[in-house]
Amino acid sequence: MAKKIKRIAKIQFNAGQAKPGAELASLGINMPQFCVEFNDKTKERMGDIVPVIITAYEDKSFSFVLKTTPASILIKKAAGVKKGSSLPGRENVGKISKKQITEIAEYKLVDLNANDIKAAIKVIEGTARNMGIEVEGFEHELIEAPLPSEEKAMAEAAYQAALEEAQTTAAPADDGINLDGTEKEDEEEGKEENNDNPEGNKE
Repeated sequence: MAKKIKRIAKIQFNAGQAKPGAELASLGINMPQFCVEFNDKTKERMGDIVPVIITAYEDKSFSFVLKTTPASILIKKAAGVKKGSSLPGRENVGKISKKQITEIAEYKLVDLNANDIKAAIKVIEGTARNMGIEVEGFEHELIEAPLPSEEKAMAEAAYQAALEEAQTTAAPADDGINLDGTEKEDEEEGKEENNDNPEGNKE
């Protein structure tokens, strides 16, 4: 018969240094036993922060699963900074290389919601940017790299089809509908201009 679960908690400890405390006490488990087992299993990761998911059962027994060190900690360590930027996107506090990003992604892959290493790299890169850490070697590649020829042809065909449909079904031009396939944000900009000059709609 399966044990009845009392509580599941995620806690972080320094590798090899777990000690009894309030967080463990609230689980109602044998704290000394947990600490001995945790410290033994993480002794090879000394110096790292180790998240652990603990399942506490009604009979006071427990089981736990170790997770990888949080990406934010790894990124700060690689960039040589103590904390992220208070104004990410406006103010960078450090830099990290493409190689370092890739190494972190490879390490974190097992715990990330990513299907492959490329997706994992994008996740770690996004985390770094959100912390105000500049990612060297990625911006040019991500922004300026051309689409594969097949994808580019499909995108152009879809655009032309949408444009032709808009031109054949569109209402008169003075009702605010664009015939050139411009995006919604361009339409909103036009609306704001008309609101600034309401009489212009009557001309």
